[in-house]
Amino acid sequence: MSTPFKLTYSTMFNPPAELHARFDTALDDFKAHGLGREHPQWIGGQVAEGGERFEVRSPIDQDWMVGRFVQGSPADVDRAVQAARAAYPAWAATPWRERVGLLRRAARLIEERVYAISAAVAVEVGKNRMEAIGEVQETADLIDWYCDQMESHDGFDRPLADDPLPHFASHNRTVLRPYGVWAVIAPFNFPFALAGGPLGPALIAGNTAVFKCSPETSLSGWLLLECLRDAGLPPGVINFVTGGDDTGRALAQHPAVAGITFTGSHAVGMQVLRQAMQGPYPKPCITEMGGKNATIVSRHGDVERAALGILRSAFGLSGQKCSACSRVYVERPAAPALRERLVQLTRDIAVGDPTQQAHWMGPVIDRRAYERYARLAGHLRSVGQIDTGGEWLTGGDLARGFFVAPTVARAPLQDAAWVDEHFLPVVLVGEVDSVDEGIDRANASDYGLTAGFYGTADEVARFHARIEAGVTYANRPQGATTGAWPGYQPFGGWKGSGSTGKAIGSFYYLQQYLREQSRTVVE
Repeated sequence: MSTPFKLTYSTMFNPPAELHARFDTALDDFKAHGLGREHPQWIGGQVAEGGERFEVRSPIDQDWMVGRFVQGSPADVDRAVQAARAAYPAWAATPWRERVGLLRRAARLIEERVYAISAAVAVEVGKNRMEAIGEVQETADLIDWYCDQMESHDGFDRPLADDPLPHFASHNRTVLRPYGVWAVIAPFNFPFALAGGPLGPALIAGNTAVFKCSPETSLSGWLLLECLRDAGLPPGVINFVTGGDDTGRALAQHPAVAGITFTGSHAVGMQVLRQAMQGPYPKPCITEMGGKNATIVSRHGDVERAALGILRSAFGLSGQKCSACSRVYVERPAAPALRERLVQLTRDIAVGDPTQQAHWMGPVIDRRAYERYARLAGHLRSVGQIDTGGEWLTGGDLARGFFVAPTVARAPLQDAAWVDEHFLPVVLVGEVDSVDEGIDRANASDYGLTAGFYGTADEVARFHARIEAGVTYANRPQGATTGAWPGYQPFGGWKGSGSTGKAIGSFYYLQQYLREQSRTVVE
């Protein structure tokens, strides 16, 4: 049943009561009937069971077994790629309007199932209900966006001027064509949007696809596969494999894969990118590789707005966003007020089971992140100061999950904590003498994904002219460095944060899944 209101960008900040009621109903149903089930892979339009299996457990409560999934082997990956390869000629030859129609149907199925899917995503990832609902709805909106782009460009088939040759009629045109089999490897933090977001344009363009989510979020991948499958995509056009690093490596390195979209760490992304260049010819490779995102606060900035925006971007999804704010450079005159307000707001954050409306921040994803947080907190105590947080939260039901306190800290500006991406709910606040120094320090990073600023109009203009980041926000309380939505904020990184300079949800993203063919025909 469709919702009586449209889930939009504004709904995420002003949810109606019915949204919560419908999510609660879906959550109860998932806990009663969705936990602990076995799930296959999907290859060539058929269930593929495989041999060895692994369990996925919720970071909220390790007693909740989300499901059991196939440990995909290299042979499974090869079968999936070969199925996609066999389906490619017919899918590429399908009129683009028919492909668009099928992908729009998939988007509608995502919307129809938004609460059921969101409940599962929230439990599996450990994100709060608004973040889960927002991610699932965003996936539908992204697919619609790329359908719109295909339609507005009339399938990227354009006539050109005839050659000025006497006695000949020489007709020219340019056509964008698909590549072949496209691999999509998605991360744990946005397993729905960062799988569906690339799969949409890949399939609309006429490529066939094989995709793999992070093993921690394999159920989210299966639920996305069901939407694409049920939309009526032909067998072999979409294939789904599950597993860990070995499965992902086999997919990324398969010689019959024609193009790759990878979202994850910088280290792995660079490996994938280099490998894509080392074959007999270079393959298109879209890598989104994290960030070490900074916010700069001028002495003229609105401290209340800045503190709220930094809080939302530093601690949303427990800091596990590539766009999370982890660095703040504030001009000295504003520093005491900003730090005091940010610490106060941080102490007021309700941490707990994020599927419950009362809790805004949930756990980190797994024990490795849990232990990484403890090491970072110890380091910050040794070199600087923790203003609030820095502790594991183990009281009551929290002991069965991976809960930590949101943390505001300070450290010498030359310390490695300002450089390394931690993917944790930790934000450093440092003082600078000027806005320009803040911009310089923000730019002194290999990353360039998002950046925030709070100050006057003249300062905002200077910030935009100098900052090295693909996504920027100025004077924004909804999020200093986070919160992009299709049709409003394209999302993509510069420098070490992305390989193409083209943003998700932009006017230029879909074309990356197509290659140009110039056609001249002489009568």
